[in-house]
Amino acid sequence: MKVAVAADHRGYELKEHVKRWLAAHGHEVTDFGTDSTKSVDYPDYAFAASEAVAGGEADAAILCCDTGIGMSIAANKVPGIRAALVLDPEFAATSRSHNNANVLCLAGERTHGAEADAILEAWFSTEFQGGRHARRLGKIADKERPRN
Repeated sequence: MKVAVAADHRGYELKEHVKRWLAAHGHEVTDFGTDSTKSVDYPDYAFAASEAVAGGEADAAILCCDTGIGMSIAANKVPGIRAALVLDPEFAATSRSHNNANVLCLAGERTHGAEADAILEAWFSTEFQGGRHARRLGKIADKERPRN
């Protein structure tokens, strides 16, 4: 799978951990930055990675900032993106099975090591259930379409 990753300065360390996990699990990774812990604006990075997903250049994205909240708000402004802030493996699985999330947002200051690995494993191993969930996602997609 082609995965875009991005972070602000507060999510940089977690992004680097995520990149190593993705590579070890055979994913192709494109890093949209940042490349240090120097202060930056999270929307710039959230938009870049999310637009790669929306444009078909990546299959999914993983975004990291301090809480994951800012990244998820910014990512969800990109049409076609279903970004989910996930703090544990159960939410990771549900974000995929019920919401078909294509962007995973993580809290860089609160998600570490084995917990991050468990979240990634759950997110990548869970399939979308479709059915009533597809109907609901269709309503969201309809809302994103421009009105004349």
